[in-house]
Formats: sequence, structure tokens, C-alpha cells
Amino acid sequence: MEDSAIIDLFNRRDEQAIAETAAKYAAYCGAVAGNILTLREDAEECLNDTWLAAWNDIPPSRPASLKSYLGRLTRNLAISRWRWAHAEKRYSGLELLLSELEDCVPARGGVEEQVEVQELGGFISKWLDNLNPDDRRLFVRRYWYGVRVRDLAAEARVRENSIAQRLFRLRRELRRCLEQEGVAL
Repeated sequence: MEDSAIIDLFNRRDEQAIAETAAKYAAYCGAVAGNILTLREDAEECLNDTWLAAWNDIPPSRPASLKSYLGRLTRNLAISRWRWAHAEKRYSGLELLLSELEDCVPARGGVEEQVEVQELGGFISKWLDNLNPDDRRLFVRRYWYGVRVRDLAAEARVRENSIAQRLFRLRRELRRCLEQEGVAL
């Protein structure tokens, strides 16, 4: 079923919208949640929360890209679930992923946070647009989808160290570009 038809089902408050959304996007959203959450049960719960959030949000919202919208919902819910589950614990998965970026993305906070976050997003998008497609895909898969370095290396049929080095160079380049734009790190 086409995304526009699924959105129309949501707008009509037809419960079939959930079934069609799950049929079309469960694998995609499940991969997003599964890369962040280590337990299958948590990822499944995150998917159910995604469908509920879409049900509650789409009317009045009408996303331009249902896939991107659901991916963002899933990712945000998975990160929230991860934070809740690991509030008192140390966990290397997502923590490692976020720590890799902390040197090139400024800490959040302050009165002007919304504007700064939007500007930062614009700078990062511009930087990503200037990357070659392979580096862009690698960066997004690692830092948006949370794909492990081991899995990225296996897909590319190279050593993990090679992927880790490429990611290090990309982060260093991002940091350099953000500094040139005047972003305080």
C-alpha cells in the first residue's frame, strides 16, 4: 500500500492503518530499534510504541515521508527506552556510539538551544551533502541507525579497524568543518 493511502487511513482513524504500517515498515523500524536496544523484547515494545505514537500524532500531522517519520519516532523512542533501562547502569553500546560523536558535536543546553540545534543540523546536513555517497552512507548508518562497526565491516568485507579509521577521519572532518562555521565545541 502506498504511504499516502496509509496516511489517509490514519486520518480517517481506521485501525487498518496500524496493520498496513506494520506490514510495510516493521522490518525497517525493527532494525532501527534493534540497533539501539539489545533485547528483542525491548525492540518489539518500541515498535508497538511507534505505531501508537503515529496513531496519536498523524492527525493533524501529515508527514511528507512516512518512512522517515516512523524511523525518527522509532529512534527517539528506542533512545528513551535505552536511557530508562540504563539509568543506573553503565552500558557500552549506545554510550560508546554517543561518546564517539561528543568531540565533534557541542553539548546541548542554554536558552538558545532550539536555534542552535537547528543551525547545527543545517551545518551537519551541508557537511553530509558534500561527502561522497559511501562515506555519507557509512556515517549515517553508524550514527543515526546505530549499526555496529563489526556489522559495517562485515557488509563492506573489510576489517573492523578499517571502518573504525574511516569513521574517525569522518568525525575529525566534521569537527573541523563545524569549527570553521564557528560552532563552539
